[in-house]
Amino acid sequence: MLASYGRLDGEVSFESLHLYCKAEGYTIEQVAAVGVNYQGEIVDNIEKILSFIVEVEKLKNVHRQTKPVGLERFENSAEHSWHVCLTALMLKDYANDEIDINRVIKMLLIHDLGEIDAGDTIVYKSETHDVKAQETAGINRILSTLPGEMSKEFLELWYEFENGETADARFAKAIDRVTPLLHNIHGGGHSWKTHGITKEQVFSVNQRIEKGSKELWSVMRNKLEDAVNAGILE
Repeated sequence: MLASYGRLDGEVSFESLHLYCKAEGYTIEQVAAVGVNYQGEIVDNIEKILSFIVEVEKLKNVHRQTKPVGLERFENSAEHSWHVCLTALMLKDYANDEIDINRVIKMLLIHDLGEIDAGDTIVYKSETHDVKAQETAGINRILSTLPGEMSKEFLELWYEFENGETADARFAKAIDRVTPLLHNIHGGGHSWKTHGITKEQVFSVNQRIEKGSKELWSVMRNKLEDAVNAGILE
């Protein structure tokens, strides 16, 4: 390796380059060409990542079905992604199983990117083949713009989240349900009432929280029962 003869992150002396070529049987021209190609690959990867960063800005214009607490406007999906990441970080100690919070946060940061193409559908009506197909196509389009290994890593994380079978995915999916519930509980049940969502639907769909954190579900279930008693959820 050339690193044994000089610095790869800066200047390499001609003497070091000559020694390397002599030892490895390369010409100076061959080594120089590799360096140029390597630098070109770095630039290309950075350009792909920057294009991805620009593309995902569109998530800020995807509006969800609940309003942030105290606001009259609807939340956008980018805000939701930030909010659930922070929620996961704060509640990580209450996961049922040992989790890797870094992987959980990665899942939550990308989990709704497919909505850039598919739009947001309220969770109680989103478990359909058509909706899932649109979201899957969207996430594949968006993440495929990243450099190869990075694209592969995040696509695998997204599918892991969707399948909800690993400890990290179960906890991430549990957290994904918490903030919309809090919006409704602290906002007069506005989304539930607008979409005609019943208490049976709310309890059934959100019981998935228990798979990620039994303690969290216990607290949230009590809050939902209080909402029923208050007439917010019927």
